[in-house]
Amino acid sequence: MDLTEIKNPDFLKKMSIEELNELSAQIRTFLIEELSSTGGHIAPNLGVVELTIALHKVFNSPKDKFLWDVGHQSYVHKILTGRAKDFGTLRQYKGLCGFPKRCESEHDVWETGHSSTSLSAAMGMAIARDLKKTKEYVIPIIGDGALTGGMALEALNHIGHEKTDMIVILNDNEMSIAPNVGALHNVLGRLRTAGKYQWVKDELEYLLKKIPAVGGKLAATAEKLKDSLKYMLMSGVFFEELGFTYLGPVDGHNYEDLLENLHYAKKTKGPVLIHVITKKGKGYKPAESDIIGEWHGTGPYKIESGDFVKPEKAPPAWSKVVSETVRKLAKTDPRIVAVTPAMPVGSKLENFAKEFPDRMFDVGIAEQHATTMAAGLATQGMKPFLAIYSTFLQRAYDQVVHDVCRQNLNVFFGIDRSGLVGADGETHQGVFDIAFLRHVPNLVIMMPKDENEGQHMVCTALSYDEGPIALRYARGNGLGVPMDTELKKIPIGTWETLRKGTDAAILTFGTTIDMAMKAAASLEKKGISVQVVNARFIKPMDEKYLHGLLSRNIPILTIEEAVLAGGFGSGVLEFAHDKGYHNAVIDRMGIPDRFIEHGSVNKLLEEIGMTEKDVVERIQSIIPIKEKRA
Repeated sequence: MDLTEIKNPDFLKKMSIEELNELSAQIRTFLIEELSSTGGHIAPNLGVVELTIALHKVFNSPKDKFLWDVGHQSYVHKILTGRAKDFGTLRQYKGLCGFPKRCESEHDVWETGHSSTSLSAAMGMAIARDLKKTKEYVIPIIGDGALTGGMALEALNHIGHEKTDMIVILNDNEMSIAPNVGALHNVLGRLRTAGKYQWVKDELEYLLKKIPAVGGKLAATAEKLKDSLKYMLMSGVFFEELGFTYLGPVDGHNYEDLLENLHYAKKTKGPVLIHVITKKGKGYKPAESDIIGEWHGTGPYKIESGDFVKPEKAPPAWSKVVSETVRKLAKTDPRIVAVTPAMPVGSKLENFAKEFPDRMFDVGIAEQHATTMAAGLATQGMKPFLAIYSTFLQRAYDQVVHDVCRQNLNVFFGIDRSGLVGADGETHQGVFDIAFLRHVPNLVIMMPKDENEGQHMVCTALSYDEGPIALRYARGNGLGVPMDTELKKIPIGTWETLRKGTDAAILTFGTTIDMAMKAAASLEKKGISVQVVNARFIKPMDEKYLHGLLSRNIPILTIEEAVLAGGFGSGVLEFAHDKGYHNAVIDRMGIPDRFIEHGSVNKLLEEIGMTEKDVVERIQSIIPIKEKRA
């Protein structure tokens, strides 16, 4: 079969199990070959090939609603719904999105990038269905890692309470991005080894119905027998106690098992949970043998060896610089502990965990819990380092405000993936954190110009004892600058001049400093002298520096790889207004008021007008005409 000619999944209805197995092998080969060039979430998708095919065979998308939790395992779904021909553009600028996208296909009914949202959305769709009196099935597919998220548990509780008709697929591959943690993971482990329960229970009910009704006593005894059997066959009855009919465990790579259970679920009233066991990375040995999550999402790789294609002698990753500096300081400070919500690999905390296993806490996909737990640690004199992606911190906003900043606790937020991240697109662009943190009292926010300054900022953060402090750092690698051997503290709220100038000033920080420096050099050739300032402390700003700059009455351009609304540039405008500099010329460059889709960071910056050329033109537009200045 030519996968690129698939228009919709209707063809699956007539296929035999033998043909389905052939299709599974073909799709796996297609994914391995295509993703070796583009990169992407290879292991999660190899694990759900049979499950996805079975779902599309039994149900009727888009009438029946598939909600892919997180969404990085939706590639097979995309292939079966007519998008195989576009896989050469996967996660590239203007190409196929790596997550479900409603504008991309009618079969994508829910957009996801963060975990644990599918059950709540499914409940909303199911309620709408019932109010409208339509008959479609609502089928959220959620992973065992995502099930640890508090929002998922809230939804399970509500669905079970309301006895809503819904079929929940629990895709249990025993691993999310990193090995799962927590008591719920242990419950699932017991269920995996418990064998089938539902079929035995049904057989028992059938036999009991054949016993002549001789009074309530026998009926009560029969009920007790059924309940006892339930507890005997399953060491955990978690889902049944929540109100779900539990089916499984089901072999997620066996079509007979999958189809039998899916058809049974269609006939069952109320909420059903099908516990499907899959193998992440199935069919490709390098991904199958991965135990730490390296094959969860990758860049390009060599198919034969499984080696990742990486530039030789690349500078260290930002995550590595920060985590290794934390580890270095932890050697002499036993108060330092590391906390992460299921991202020990992405945050490069493996070495910290190996050296300080008792001081490393991976709490699972539980950002709110991680933040408040860090606050609790801080109340007892510990120095918690919370390593969290910018977009994942969004999920813990109230905890940042209510539990950390309001109590002025010494929590060190390592805000990873700040700024544009590229291929993962809208759900992962770390461009909102400045705007949602800058107005919160007591919080210090900083971002380094290079990895050497970055290690000094880690030292600054872990030496700071006056409240919470946040360090933003980008995805990818540093600049490869020489690293000081001795760490030092940077005075809070101080900026530095990187280039002197008399005609205008650029205030920026982090990844956009290089752009500003190159633009200033280009402007120098045009006879325009531009001062470039490393505004490394976003909050508090360097007020002394700003007073000096504004008193010179030269135009100022702020640049930030973050949203303009409520961002750093807004802070500069507020300062100028509040301090009486009402004639100041202040312009701002940053992320416009829209969500930025996927693509290379350079392409995205070009699209939104944040390049060296754009900076040059913007400076020229705000400075006085040369003759007037003369």
